[in-house]
Formats: sequence, structure tokens, C-alpha cells
Amino acid sequence: MFVSHWKIVIVAGLFLPAFAQAQNQMDQLAYCSYVMQQAEAQRDLLRTPVGFGGFTQPETGLPMQVIGGASLGLSAFRKAGLTMDVARKNCELYKATNAATEKVQYAIASLERDALQNRLTLIDRASQSLEALIDKTSSMVEAQNATRLMLFNLQTTKIKLESDRASTQLKISAIYVPPLTDKPLKELATEKRKTEASEQMALDKLGRQNNWDVALSVGVHQQVNPVSYGPQPYGAVSVNYNFSSHWINQHLDRAVTSYSEWKEAEEGDVIRNSEVLRQELLDSSAAEESKLKSLQQENAKIESDLRAIGEPDTSAAFDFHNQLIATQLLLEVETSDAMFRLGRIHEYLTKNY
Repeated sequence: MFVSHWKIVIVAGLFLPAFAQAQNQMDQLAYCSYVMQQAEAQRDLLRTPVGFGGFTQPETGLPMQVIGGASLGLSAFRKAGLTMDVARKNCELYKATNAATEKVQYAIASLERDALQNRLTLIDRASQSLEALIDKTSSMVEAQNATRLMLFNLQTTKIKLESDRASTQLKISAIYVPPLTDKPLKELATEKRKTEASEQMALDKLGRQNNWDVALSVGVHQQVNPVSYGPQPYGAVSVNYNFSSHWINQHLDRAVTSYSEWKEAEEGDVIRNSEVLRQELLDSSAAEESKLKSLQQENAKIESDLRAIGEPDTSAAFDFHNQLIATQLLLEVETSDAMFRLGRIHEYLTKNY
């Protein structure tokens, strides 16, 4: 039953990353589908001529007429294509933002998971060395060259290692990290800036279409009373232009620039969060360096004590020697763990910033 349980855990561990990646792709596809469907509806609306009908009286004293026809504006036709372009740019921005956001959001969790997995390796290595020392001491106890108290002290150290192992495994199981892109964060941030700028420029072009229009209207008109003639066709071309177009376009251009500046400073945006992450990693690096220095100093003291003892030739010296070795094994786990964490932080900063 125990073996079956671990088989289930291993299979789940292999399945979860693929499942998370599939979920992420489904999320992006669903969002892009939503955006494109909205844009296509707007495109069809803009490209389709607008039908109209009603009554009109051209001038006072003239018979009333009934009119009907259709109208299509060149600006609306142009907006249809630009609306689709905005939707595509929005989809690209969503994907770029999502990739960069996940890279920032799960950076520390990813580093922590790697460090904890490495810690398990360090614990295994220390446990093997401790087991050898316990076996040697057990033989000496059987030969009455060592006391059971010496063996108990080593077994106490083993309990600490096993407790550390269980705690580390528990921490690993509590960390969720989805499959992340291998692209450096600086590249993802650059892509996000570009797609943001591209989307804003597309919106700028779309907004400019409101400044003018050339509309073609065709239809028929029929005098109502008295009905003197049959339906007569007619056509009209109308041109509209906003005299504030120059200033409107300037505001739209400034809006693009202001949007980029806002995103650079927005609390919670990917660009801002990436800088926050960078500072957190620098602070963590400083803390790990301080911890490593302290651990190395303690290890140097133990090495000095071991050299002072030399080859133990008494029961008391052997007991002290074993305690030093056991403490050194625990210290080695902490020292190697700190070195690994420090190296991974430096590697991450170098690659991503």
C-alpha cells in the first residue's frame, strides 16, 4: 500500500506541470477568442450598410415623400479593419503580460523549490555519513570501547536530520510553480512594452477615424400624395471633417506616451513588480551572504577543534570527536544550502536583469 501511494504521488507530480501548461494555454485561447469575437461583431456592424426609411417634405408646399435606402461611410469601413487590428494587438498584449506576470509572480517560489530540493540531497549525503559514524560507534559499543550515551548523541543528530527531511518535503509539497518560459525577464518586459505600445498605437489610429467621414447614400423616393410618378432613385455623397482634428490627434499621441509612463510607475504592473522582485532578491542575497559568513566561521571553529583533538585515543576524546563530526554534518547542510541559494540568486539576477 505504501508503494502504491508513492506511485500515485510520482504520477501526479509528472502530470501537474503538463496540466498547468495546458490550463495556461486554454486561458490564453479563451481570452483571445472572446476578444476576437467581440471585434468581429463590431467589424460586421461597421462594414454593413445601414438601411433607413421614412417620410420627408423637401420644402413647404411640396408634396410629402416616402424615402428608403442604405448608407455606408468610408470611415466606418476603415474602422472595421482597425478594430480587428486592435483586437489582435490586445490578444498579443495579454499573452506577453501573462508570461511576464507569471515569471515575476513565481520567481521566488521557483528559487525556493530548487533550494529545498537541493537541501534534500544535502540531507541524504549527511545522513549517509552519519550512518557510517553510527555503525562504527555501535561496533565500539559492542566491543565495550564506547558508551551507549555516545551512540545516543549520534542518534539524536539522526532524528534532527530526519525531522529536517520531513519538514523540507512538506515545504516542497506546499509550493506550486506552473511551467514558466525560459525567456529572461528583461526580454519578457521588453516584449510587454512593445505590445503595449503597439496596442496603444492601434487604438490611436482607430480614434483618428472619428475625425472624418465620407458617406455614400443610395435609395429611392416616392411622392405620397398625389402619386404622380413611380419611385425615383437617388444618390448622395456627404463629407464630414472635424476642424479640431489636429489637436485631437496630438492628444491621442500624447495619450500613447502617457500610457507608457503610467505603466512604468503603476504599482502592481509587471514592470514595477519586476523591479520590486529585483530588490527583494538583492536583499535576500545580502542576508544569505551574512548567514554564509557566520556558518563558515562556526565551521572553522569545529575544524580547529578537530585538529586539536587529532586521532582520539580515549573514550572522552572519541565522544567529543563524534559530537564535533555530527555538528559539522548539520552545519554542512546549512552551509551548502546557503551557498546554493546564493548562487541561484546571483544566477537569476544575471540572466533576468
